[in-house]
Amino acid sequence: MVYFDLKRCYLFAHLDDSQFEHVKKMAHQVRLRDGQLFFQLGDPATHFFLVLQGQMKLTRLSMQGQEKVIEIITPGQTFAEALMFGEHPEYPVNAVAIGDTYLLSFECAPFLEILRGSIDTCFKLMGDMSHRLKNLIREIDELTLQSASCRVASFLWKRWHTGIDSSNSFELQTPKGVIASRLSVTPETFSRILHNFSNQGLIHVDGSRVEVLDEKGLLEFADITGKINREISPT
Repeated sequence: MVYFDLKRCYLFAHLDDSQFEHVKKMAHQVRLRDGQLFFQLGDPATHFFLVLQGQMKLTRLSMQGQEKVIEIITPGQTFAEALMFGEHPEYPVNAVAIGDTYLLSFECAPFLEILRGSIDTCFKLMGDMSHRLKNLIREIDELTLQSASCRVASFLWKRWHTGIDSSNSFELQTPKGVIASRLSVTPETFSRILHNFSNQGLIHVDGSRVEVLDEKGLLEFADITGKINREISPT
């Protein structure tokens, strides 16, 4: 049994004691194997989920049958909660485990009843949905306006900025092929860009560990400052 303090999740942080006890009784832990399909596009969306351990990738298939990673869900994050407001909701993506993964599953209908008694939680949920919409719009801009090199540099800089340790490096906990799909580049292009960044002294890559050697250079390559837009390799 994997433990997680539900009060840390924004969905449950503003519930009163009675509501919180109800939520705890609703929660059911689910264990998934690496690569296991949890639900698929079109399934009835009767539950939402919280990742306790491992990761989930949310995917769709292109017209050519290629998998496109829409989002990667990490421990402490929820997914599919916004669907509970639909009249007859269906999951719009496939959900697949990355590594051995533990989830908490919550039934939507009982939680909606709880929300009717918690205005604070309703506003928090609306705020989170608004934030996710802004992130989606920003991602669309990045995918359509930035080069492959900018997208990879932006990903590395953000990951370094949030996951730095005492060695000035971070671990790529998600398989590189999944990251490549998330950034809309091929795995070969992703590896080539990492290699080129290494040759330019921006980063050092050792397996799945990435050390940032030149933060300013990586930040400029990410085009976050809006000053430059350089291309290393095509998508």
